[in-house]
Amino acid sequence: MSDATPGASCPLPAPGPSVLLAHGGGGRLSQQLLEGTFLPALSNPELEARHDGALLEAAGARLAFTTDAYVVDPLEFPGGDIGSLAVHGTVNDLAMCGARPRWLSAAFVLEEGLPLELLQRVTRSLARAAEAAGVQVVTGDTKVVDRGRGHGLYLTTSGVGVVEHGLRIGPSQVRPGDAILLSGDLGRHGVAILAVREGLAFETTIESDSAPVHEPVLALLAAGLDVHCLRDATRGGLASALVEVAEAAGVGCTLDEQAIPVLDEVQGACELLGLDPLQVANEGRFVCVLPEAQAEAALAILRAHPVSAGAVEIGRVHADSPGLVGVETGLGSTRLLDMLSGEQLPRIC
Repeated sequence: MSDATPGASCPLPAPGPSVLLAHGGGGRLSQQLLEGTFLPALSNPELEARHDGALLEAAGARLAFTTDAYVVDPLEFPGGDIGSLAVHGTVNDLAMCGARPRWLSAAFVLEEGLPLELLQRVTRSLARAAEAAGVQVVTGDTKVVDRGRGHGLYLTTSGVGVVEHGLRIGPSQVRPGDAILLSGDLGRHGVAILAVREGLAFETTIESDSAPVHEPVLALLAAGLDVHCLRDATRGGLASALVEVAEAAGVGCTLDEQAIPVLDEVQGACELLGLDPLQVANEGRFVCVLPEAQAEAALAILRAHPVSAGAVEIGRVHADSPGLVGVETGLGSTRLLDMLSGEQLPRIC
């Protein structure tokens, strides 16, 4: 029973899961939900690895399994749409496990009144993206929700891939002295979405970088390189990806800001909107951590593939300052990166 009397002020409730969910998740909020809600209820060794997917063994085969939900707004954007995005995102999560993507599922949640022509375009786009990535959509589901409750279309995809090597790829393998490689320029996906959503006009159209990245990853592995960790720079961008790795591995990272590629138009848009391009979402970029002695060989392999032709070395892993990621600026100062405290751009993927 409440002790409050009419007209008396009541204290605000303490922040809890309902408050976190209201922010939409991403970055630190997703980490809090994982640690405070999901892991306590669902804990198992595969989930606790906190990878982009689960590594499983069945009938003598090593498999990777992943799932993701897509709620991007708008459904179509420069450089892609929710259909191709769902394929690329799931294929890339499997690639970050070091797996060859093979099979996908797709579950469509449709809002009553969604134009059939739009659904058909998205489905055709999904099919083209799957064919280009060499994967098959082998099962799925469809649900319809009431008008006004589905934001047009939500799409969930799961994927299975085959691990064809003996490496264990993940933060636990990261070592001081490792090189940090980035597969290309940053920030295009997040800026492309925001520009369309907010009706912003720039001198040139900024297109999403949405693309599958499994081919350069598999090429690194086929070359016998000792890949320690892979992480795609999606929600929360490069910053969240590397902070997650540094915290999980118990190491520090130092980046060279001048070595990190950002297109001039993306940099200008971020400055206009008050965004840090290192925290803006990408859908076709990944980080590779491996021994420094193998960095040049890895860069040559990455640059041979169109999706990673702009690959560069951006930093180094060290034993100092565990869990921290610093960026050395062109002015000689160092700033610390952190995960987003909330989702900087909601419904970005």
